[in-house]
Amino acid sequence: MNTIFYCLKQGIRNIFRNKLFTLASISTMAACIFLFGLFFAIVTNVQYIVKHVETNICVTVFFDKNTSESRIEEIGEEVKKRAEVADIQFTSAEEAWDSFKVDYFKGKEEVAKAFTGDNPLANSASYTIYLNDASMQGALVTYLEHMDDVREVKKSDFTASSFSNFSLLLGYVSAAIIIILLAVAVFLIGNTVSVGITVRREEISIMKLIGATDFFVKAPFLVEGILIGVIGAALPLVIIYVAYEKVVAYILEQFSVLGNIIIFLPAEEIFRYLFPVGIVLGVGIGYLGSSATIRKHLRV
Repeated sequence: MNTIFYCLKQGIRNIFRNKLFTLASISTMAACIFLFGLFFAIVTNVQYIVKHVETNICVTVFFDKNTSESRIEEIGEEVKKRAEVADIQFTSAEEAWDSFKVDYFKGKEEVAKAFTGDNPLANSASYTIYLNDASMQGALVTYLEHMDDVREVKKSDFTASSFSNFSLLLGYVSAAIIIILLAVAVFLIGNTVSVGITVRREEISIMKLIGATDFFVKAPFLVEGILIGVIGAALPLVIIYVAYEKVVAYILEQFSVLGNIIIFLPAEEIFRYLFPVGIVLGVGIGYLGSSATIRKHLRV
């Protein structure tokens, strides 16, 4: 226990002994973890929005004139068996006309009455087919277009693939930026530990002469690097947590018209994964930077 407390004490003392390098290391680490957390939150929400959009992407199937009801039901049963299909809804010609009247004759009901007994959409019975995955739309449309008695297949011009591509691009860009910052953080932490080794080189030599083990000599510097990593990771995570809900509330308030599309994950859901990953990342970088420097500058 005395050895453990000694190592912790010396590690903390090293942090305050090299204040300038420590501050630079913590700042770089904080910037790295902040960007990591920011990109993580954005990519996670984009993927969540993609999944939400995919549930609303559908294909609409219209039938040839005079197609019998039994044949329409048969087509529906065949389509249900397809792996691409999550749900299928039938809309009769009468339901289509009723919906059309509500949407296009609102406030002009007298015009709609002129069509009493005459349904202009008599051949507009259709199936609305919702997909399990937007990427499956092409295969399903090809299958439907080659079915007998199918007059027209309308597909979504917009699919979630654009969101998916944006998410993928964002992931690559964020990964590149984070890797660069990680390298800088490892370098600065290494320099901080290197200064500590230089300052204590004579003391370390004496410790080795009186029988100190390699672990006893190395441990304070490992503690120093890990503490820098933890502090540099914890600070931006707290800032992101506080700012996340405020930013989300602001966006939803300013762009309320997009409320059905822009749906954000709650902060608790994001940080359930982000917080432990961020802390582990900070510890790992701190350990990597300090251990690499110890091997290079400390021959024990």
